[in-house]
Amino acid sequence: MELRSACRVFLFPIQMLYHVVRASLSALLPSRKKDLTKEVVLITGGGRGIGRHLGKEFAKQGAKKIILWGRTEKCLKETAEEITLSGTECHYFVCDVANREEVYKQAKVVREKVGDVTVLVNNAAVVHGKSLMDSDDDALLKSQHINTLGQFWTTKAFLPRMLELQHGHVVCINSILSQSPIPGAIDYCTSKASSLAFMESLTLGLLDCPGVSCTTVLPFHTNTEMFQGMRVRFPQLFPPLKPEVVAERTVDAVRTDKAFLYLPWTMHALVFLKSFMPQVALEEIHKFSGSYTCMNTFKGRT
Repeated sequence: MELRSACRVFLFPIQMLYHVVRASLSALLPSRKKDLTKEVVLITGGGRGIGRHLGKEFAKQGAKKIILWGRTEKCLKETAEEITLSGTECHYFVCDVANREEVYKQAKVVREKVGDVTVLVNNAAVVHGKSLMDSDDDALLKSQHINTLGQFWTTKAFLPRMLELQHGHVVCINSILSQSPIPGAIDYCTSKASSLAFMESLTLGLLDCPGVSCTTVLPFHTNTEMFQGMRVRFPQLFPPLKPEVVAERTVDAVRTDKAFLYLPWTMHALVFLKSFMPQVALEEIHKFSGSYTCMNTFKGRT
């Protein structure tokens, strides 16, 4: 073994320890937050739910311009007006991220009318809320096209310019269900697992691209109309997240360049347990917590 290679092998565990200690200290100590006053933020699914609160939170924390994309003009218009009244320039465009040609067309319109997007928030998502055998084929395809492939098209549309400017941020609102799937949401869980893999690959692929970062947010069940009717067994122990809290923590993660954010932090324990516990034990956890049957009462928006 060459001397240089031997030194690298020797230094590797020391480097790992350094990064672990540094990350631990960063979690405990206040982090320096980057300024948003020059950022142009585009949020998909921005008319309602978490997307609506994300637009308001980015505006609150000083973003220069907010751009909302979505499929329902009424919701987009209402949210845009609310953000504009708060004093932040806001634009909205009707765009279905599942439609690749429409994404590229509207991205060009955005650049011409508003300017370069520097923060892209991939938030648009749908859930069918049925088992595989009860699911309509077109509904299953819709989930994959919006929740997963939509990210491909929006990121391809806006990332090249970020790389040219050496300035940008790609954000994904994912879900803890990407790592801990439940019955009755097979379309959503599958699409979010694919979305997580997309972001993990993209995050690593941008390591040598100065000025461009990624943030993936993995929240627990959030109290929006999208998952209306979903019930866990112990809501006092596992209360649904408020969408405004998810938005606030997401913007904070962007400002501190946090790559992956689990909400709440206890979701780390769930991922850790899954890494070594036998399947039968995990099944008992699902049954005890009520996640095994939580979609039985689902009546949310698809």
